[in-house]
Amino acid sequence: MPVTIEPRGDLALVVIDNPPVNATSKAVRAGLMEAAEKVDADPAVRGAVLLCRGRTFVAGGDVSEFDGEPQPPHLPDVVARIEAAAKPWLAAMHGTAFGGGLELALGCRWRIAAKGTRLGLPEVTLGLIPGAGGTIRLPRLVPLELAARMASQGQPITAALAREAGLLDAVVGGELEAEALTYLAAALTAPLPPRTLNRPAPAVADQQFWAAQRAAADKKLRGQTAPGFALQSLRNALGMPAPEALAQERQIHLNLRKAPESKALRHVFFAERAALKAPVDAKPGPLEAAGVVGGGTMGAGIAVAFLDAGLPVTLLERDQASLDRGLAAVARILDGAVKRGRLSQADRDARWGRLAGSLDTAALGTADVVVEAVFESLEVKREVFGRLDAACKPGAVLATNTSYIDPNAIAAATSRPDAVVGLHFFSPANVMKLLEVVRTDTVSDQTLATAWALARKLGKTPVLAGVCDGFIGNRILKVFRREAERLLLSGAHPGDVDHAMRAFGLPMGPFEAQDLAGLDIAAAMRAASRERGETVFAPVADRLVAAGRLGQKAGCGWYDYEAGDRTPRPSDEVAEIIADEAAKAGAERKDLSTETIQRLILGPMVAEGRQIVAEGIAASPAAVDLVEILGFGFPRWRGGLMHWGEAAGL
Repeated sequence: MPVTIEPRGDLALVVIDNPPVNATSKAVRAGLMEAAEKVDADPAVRGAVLLCRGRTFVAGGDVSEFDGEPQPPHLPDVVARIEAAAKPWLAAMHGTAFGGGLELALGCRWRIAAKGTRLGLPEVTLGLIPGAGGTIRLPRLVPLELAARMASQGQPITAALAREAGLLDAVVGGELEAEALTYLAAALTAPLPPRTLNRPAPAVADQQFWAAQRAAADKKLRGQTAPGFALQSLRNALGMPAPEALAQERQIHLNLRKAPESKALRHVFFAERAALKAPVDAKPGPLEAAGVVGGGTMGAGIAVAFLDAGLPVTLLERDQASLDRGLAAVARILDGAVKRGRLSQADRDARWGRLAGSLDTAALGTADVVVEAVFESLEVKREVFGRLDAACKPGAVLATNTSYIDPNAIAAATSRPDAVVGLHFFSPANVMKLLEVVRTDTVSDQTLATAWALARKLGKTPVLAGVCDGFIGNRILKVFRREAERLLLSGAHPGDVDHAMRAFGLPMGPFEAQDLAGLDIAAAMRAASRERGETVFAPVADRLVAAGRLGQKAGCGWYDYEAGDRTPRPSDEVAEIIADEAAKAGAERKDLSTETIQRLILGPMVAEGRQIVAEGIAASPAAVDLVEILGFGFPRWRGGLMHWGEAAGL
């Protein structure tokens, strides 16, 4: 039984035990309804404590139920029954109290939480709003601005902030069950606090307040519609009788369940959860120390990712000047995190204290995992792996961060190809959530299991990729850039293409992104591809690089820039080059609509994704979706490239 009642003298302990996260499944809802009836009917009981077994309080609803019709008992009815109970309830929370879990707590007379508990209404991250009174009860307990932030941005808060804001009656540090029973016993000797729904709603806020909240939500959840509905439900809570506001909230919630946005976001939710499970049944090796070879932009970011995860890191470089630059790059990343308030100075110093630099490969002898992040040259990488093979201990994972080079050829430079795996981080490596795990022909199951354990330790989402040029993400990126450039010859301008892709939901268009990164980077990748015998289509880009138009750092690229200003401006020189290349190709130039541009770029990308799955490079369309969302900013609310392509009929 997922819900049981345990007597504790004249109090009842109502326990939810529904692993892994105590979701409010149908069985849990039915059990709570039955418990409320039994507690009220027991003359020996004065009140009830609601708590959960396991690692968390109720962390939300059972998302697997959302595709079907809602089944009774419905959560709003369960919350209302607890709120109306003759024997008052206290919610004792730990871990996370999210979504339906927080709504259950809002129906209780008192709420306490263990230190470290987080509370929130994250429904908007699934394209929904709370459906059991969250937006109606919350503003009756906490300041309206906080309620708006929690409901429209899905932003959780700490137990300490919840106590300060009035959401919690106490934050406890001892054993939660004992603390809860003691608190309830004392609380029952005083007059009962009013039921949450009987408390007054705050005064109606002005339009400026709501506009500011909508702007903040749109900034965080760009392109999504659910935040606007959450704010509307909060406005209803302030201006309508509570029963009417509750009915409106429930109807909005049910409508959004059926909408494409929520279906797409739920698809991503399940894909991310499935991705965390290792594809092999093997025990991972130890992960107590790490090494990074190469202190450039990517190597420094990887080192910081390891440091953030609590691992000691040895950074290896070929000479002192390069090592000094690498250590300085790590320091800049850490100092930047302090400046932005993401790290305390003490945490920054602790990370720095776990970092060592060396010019001697033997310094990596104690590392459990070593990631190579040197220049994209097969010869250079093979030389590095030969040295790692000689210096690293047995069982150490030897990983390459290569974007395009065949890891099988790299693994062949060692006497232990079973220990070599591709770990393709995305830049900035300490921030981006995606980690492509590239499976070589000889890699062992234990090495893959260790790679998965490492990804989880780093807080990243691993996606298994097979060996091909560009693996999953960069293979599709090449199609993206190719099709964008083809459209230039057909009549579009760089600004037209960038606008179309931003309008679709990408954070940047292909040309402004190249200007930001530097056109020389893509040019180097094209040169390597040509050396491998590939045909690469980039006539305009190649001419821009030859003309020294390397992007923002050069003051000109696909666009022109003024000194000290990153605003892109259309370039006459680029327009002339495009016209010249179109004439050479005999291309007919015509006006292209935003929707046409989107289809002509995304359609070939979807086709490439299907081919990647067909070849077994990606295990499923969902794997491609995760790579595009987490690595390239494809709008999450569209469900990823393949999910969107299927919905769009491509």
